Amino acid sequence: MLHIYNGDSTANTARSSTIPGEHFAFRESLITGPTPAGLAVDDWLHLRAGHLAEAYGGTQDEIERDLRRQEEILATYREHDEVVLWFEHDLFCQLHLISLLNWFSTRDLRKTKLTLVCVDKFPGIENFRGLGELNPIQLASLLDARHEITPAEFASAAAAWAAYCAPEPDQLEQFPHDNSSPLPFLVTALRAHLARFPSVQNGLGRIEQVLLTLVHQSHKEFTDLFSRFGEQQPIYGFGDSQVHLTLKSLSAGRVPLLTQHGYESGSHFSKSSFEITGAGLSVLQSEADFVQLNGIDGWLGGVRLAADDYWRWDETKQKIVRG
Repeated sequence: MLHIYNGDSTANTARSSTIPGEHFAFRESLITGPTPAGLAVDDWLHLRAGHLAEAYGGTQDEIERDLRRQEEILATYREHDEVVLWFEHDLFCQLHLISLLNWFSTRDLRKTKLTLVCVDKFPGIENFRGLGELNPIQLASLLDARHEITPAEFASAAAAWAAYCAPEPDQLEQFPHDNSSPLPFLVTALRAHLARFPSVQNGLGRIEQVLLTLVHQSHKEFTDLFSRFGEQQPIYGFGDSQVHLTLKSLSAGRVPLLTQHGYESGSHFSKSSFEITGAGLSVLQSEADFVQLNGIDGWLGGVRLAADDYWRWDETKQKIVRG
């Protein structure tokens, strides 16, 4: 039995539990950086390694080797009677889940059974964030709740992954939003992803908007910002690295919206704090537009955002429109 977990914390807990089998932590951050469709495996791994190295540190060669090793471990599925996927309800987890289900959907599973544990709550835990909160006994209690992946779940995951990686967000917007997906948390997660596109109001995605607002409300220390963001927007499943990347983007550019303090080369970003600038206040009040001030150059899934070709999110209409 091979268990695949979304992160080292849960995998380490599982190793000290009564859950039988091999325990493997899936390491990626598909919620950030480019995920364009149609790339060969080698090109995909090279592209993703480049992003991960730039965003999170480390060398591209080392990260690419780790990603290749991860592919090799996944390919051992035929050595197991059962592969169990352990994931959560937030966008971070759901993207990894649908990418893996899409990967397995193109393989001949033969006698290997693919099963899933995916939860958004646990008895006795208020404001449940994820499997990493559970102790070994609690985690092991979920094993019997797993179910075998159905053809409908494979199809829904493959369609969702294709939409996330598509060069335009039309497919994502057209993905079933009536909760008809057999994967119960997928629709809500993908709608939260659409809200990451620059707003028609001021050019900020929802994540940037929330963090800028928190700083304006005097939550200036990084640890406080990270905690409060998680409380307000648990749907994204952001770790501290993703929150810091967002704050860093608001502190850079031609016209910074934030000023970062206490962060120098070699120090850890957890010691940093932030102040809102005059431009940041103007954008927050929708008197100015972040994209117009700073341009745009980045990716959201498979969508390339550039100054002359990008999309915006209309929160009122709940629709994606051209920038």
